[in-house]
Amino acid sequence: MKKLMNIEELADYLRLKKQTIYNWLYQKKISGFKVGGVWRFDKKEIDAWLKERRLTPEQEEKKQ
Repeated sequence: MKKLMNIEELADYLRLKKQTIYNWLYQKKISGFKVGGVWRFDKKEIDAWLKERRLTPEQEEKKQ
């Protein structure tokens, strides 16, 4: 069964402000869907999205 989170739950999970999540939605940096006018996010998809963006220590060094 899918674990769906709303904006507040996702913000808590990522330790971000809700406004950051809204900004990412409208910038298409993160995906979600609306159910009854409320944004919902699949936890597995969020975890996969996070994993894609994870940097190795070597990549982090190159960034700096």
